[in-house]
Amino acid sequence: MSTATGEITIVCSHCDRDIPSANIDLHQVHCARNLEKCKICGDMIPKRHADEHFSNTHAPVECTLCNETIDREVLAVHKGEKCPQRIVTCEFCEFPLPALDLAEHQEVCGNRTELCYQCNSYVRLRESYNHETRCPGIVHNNVESSRRNGRATGGEGNGRRRNGNEVSQRRILFTIAITGIAVLLGSLFFQRKSAVSQVE
Repeated sequence: MSTATGEITIVCSHCDRDIPSANIDLHQVHCARNLEKCKICGDMIPKRHADEHFSNTHAPVECTLCNETIDREVLAVHKGEKCPQRIVTCEFCEFPLPALDLAEHQEVCGNRTELCYQCNSYVRLRESYNHETRCPGIVHNNVESSRRNGRATGGEGNGRRRNGNEVSQRRILFTIAITGIAVLLGSLFFQRKSAVSQVE
């Protein structure tokens, strides 16, 4: 093979690089003695650094969230989509918690009820979307809204709605605060337990 300068090159059988033909014998001896091809990525690595290359580039690593040993190439996917300790959000209260606890939390959280101010009935959170699409009070309230507003004195109806919303919001904030404290305490306990086990 010729280069742009007209120099003839030969492909080294060890590293697959084009080497000037005048240097090929010396190169092949040096190359075979000092370099080896990584079986995983195919890079040529100095033999004395082969273990370090594997450890830093290819060796499985421990997930910092769940301590499971994961192939380095899929660690990001594991942490983002599969790790049981990754933080996810409850679809009902938007509270962040480990994915491992999500199903149990949502089973309880989704069964909580809130008052529908359109039809004055209590609706489970997990059923609220379906309820909104077929709530019998929505059509009735749209037809009667002006009449009902005319009968209201001193804004009593609106005041009742605001008070109900405030109570509901306070209840949600209280639940979030208590759950947050529990998660924080659990996390601290888990970290302390991990530190003790590592010392032992």
